[in-house]
Amino acid sequence: MEKVVVLTGAGMSADSGLKTFRDSDGLWEGYDIEDVATPQAWEKDKQLVLDFYNDRRVQSYSVEPNKGHEAIARLEDKYDVTIITQNVDKLHERAGSTHVLHLHGQLSKVRSERDSSLVYDIGGDTIKLGDTADDGAQLRPHVVWFGEPVPNMNKAAEIVPRADILIVIGTSLVVYPAAGLVDLTSGDISKYIIDPSKPELSDYSGWKHIQRRSAVGTPELVEELLSNSN
Repeated sequence: MEKVVVLTGAGMSADSGLKTFRDSDGLWEGYDIEDVATPQAWEKDKQLVLDFYNDRRVQSYSVEPNKGHEAIARLEDKYDVTIITQNVDKLHERAGSTHVLHLHGQLSKVRSERDSSLVYDIGGDTIKLGDTADDGAQLRPHVVWFGEPVPNMNKAAEIVPRADILIVIGTSLVVYPAAGLVDLTSGDISKYIIDPSKPELSDYSGWKHIQRRSAVGTPELVEELLSNSN
């Protein structure tokens, strides 16, 4: 069974109605990223950061997986599929995908601000000041903020080179270290990019660009791959 690796970014979730900070010149739902998505923001105003992510968590459960998410899940019928996503929602899982690696954490989880190994799944619930982990420390969102290391990057770097087919959906390929993953594939595999605009690639040769939104281009490509598989 051929190995398909799918790298997804904000454009994937945007087609379900979730906004991203890149949509509006560095503002995310009206907030400056420096005020809500950095370790410094957390130290400065924990309440503001908690409120922001509580709202994002509720919002993420108010929308549904789009046709792109559903199409990727269908690929598992005939391919060995692993999704590596930069998104913090669970739309891939809710669509039925079973192998999803989250690079930037998950809104549905929280962790101790002191011990990153103490992680708890809270689904769509909210957290507030005074909610603590088993070590007595305040719970914080289980997301990777700007300036923090990406713990799952090593796992992703092991997965990508094993791909027979690489599909990149809804990401500008400009945010590192995640953008560097595409360079880990062998040169002779099939590579697809689904995005309305041309991605920022230093070497565009060998890629097939499907210039459509994620929810439109992904089902088209999946149908093609399923029909071509043995």
